[in-house]
Amino acid sequence: MIPPGKAALWTTSAVLALSCVPTGSAPPYDAGVSPTATTTFKPSLNVITSVFEDNFDRPDAAEGTWPPFAASQEGGLAVAPRAEAGAAARPDDASALDAKAARDDAGEDADLLGAILRDATTSPASNLGPDWVQIRTNAWRVENGQLCVQNARNKGVWLNKTLPVNARIEFDAIAGTDDGDLKAEVWGDGQSAATGTSYTNATSYLAIFGGWKNTSHVLARKNEHGADRKEIKVDKDSDDPRQRAVVKGQVYRFKIERTDGKTVRWSIDGVDYVSWADAQPLAGQGHDHFGFNEWEAKVCFDNVKVTPL
Repeated sequence: MIPPGKAALWTTSAVLALSCVPTGSAPPYDAGVSPTATTTFKPSLNVITSVFEDNFDRPDAAEGTWPPFAASQEGGLAVAPRAEAGAAARPDDASALDAKAARDDAGEDADLLGAILRDATTSPASNLGPDWVQIRTNAWRVENGQLCVQNARNKGVWLNKTLPVNARIEFDAIAGTDDGDLKAEVWGDGQSAATGTSYTNATSYLAIFGGWKNTSHVLARKNEHGADRKEIKVDKDSDDPRQRAVVKGQVYRFKIERTDGKTVRWSIDGVDYVSWADAQPLAGQGHDHFGFNEWEAKVCFDNVKVTPL
C-alpha cells in the first residue's frame, strides 16, 4: 500500500453522466437521498461483535491438499486422506466442508460418494477458506496470498459474517489491467449475483472504482446503472485527485463505513470520495453482508478488516 497522505478538500461540481446512465443522475460527490424505499426493518441475527481480519495467507488455489476434495484429471474425485484422530480441521470452502460432512456421516466408499459430492466439487479448488462463498461462479480463488478473480461477470464472493448496521470495512484492492474495475458490495444479502448482463438487481450499496473501462468511480444503491447513483467521472486533465483513473498494479486502501445508521462514506487512501445519506437505509436482515465483485478485468483484494461500530 502506498498511502498518499492527507488530501486537501476540493470544491465539487456536477459532471455529465456516462451514456449508459439515464439522464437525471444526482450530481457526483454528494450524499443525495435514494428514492427507493426499504421494506420493514428486521434486526440482523448473530452479528459480529469483534474485528474480523483476513490476509488470505494460505496456499494458492489447487496446491497441496487444501481443500480435501479435488477433481481428478479424468473428471472423477480424488479424496484426500483422512486426518488423524485429534488433528485440527483446516479451513476450506464451505461447499467442500458440507461434502466432507456428508462423507463422514454416510460412511460410503469414494465411488458411491461421487454422486453426493459431484455438485459440491465440480468447481476448481479455490482455497477461499471457510469465511467466503462465491455465488454462481467458480472464478474466485486465492493467488499469491490475495483473493483474485477474472471474468466473474458480476457474480461475486461474499463474506459469511453478519454485519451490524454500523461498521467499518477496509481492504486493499489492486487492478491487474488498465481497465480498473475494483468493486465491493456493502450491506447486501450475502447471496445475490447478477441474473442478467447488467447488475441492476443488487441488494447492496456498490462501490466501483474505475468502472466502465476505467472511466467512472461510482457509489450506487442496488442498481449500478441507476439514475440516482453518485458518480465521479475520470478526467486526466483535472486537478482533483478523485478524478484520476485507476493505475494498474497500484495498491489502493479502501474504507467504507456507516456510523449513523444511514450515511455510507467511501474513501480511498485517506481521500474522501463519495457519501450517501440514505433516507431508507439498507440495513438489517437481507442487508447485512459484505463482498467483492467485478466484470471481466483481472483484480485482486487483500488485507480485509471489518470493524463493528
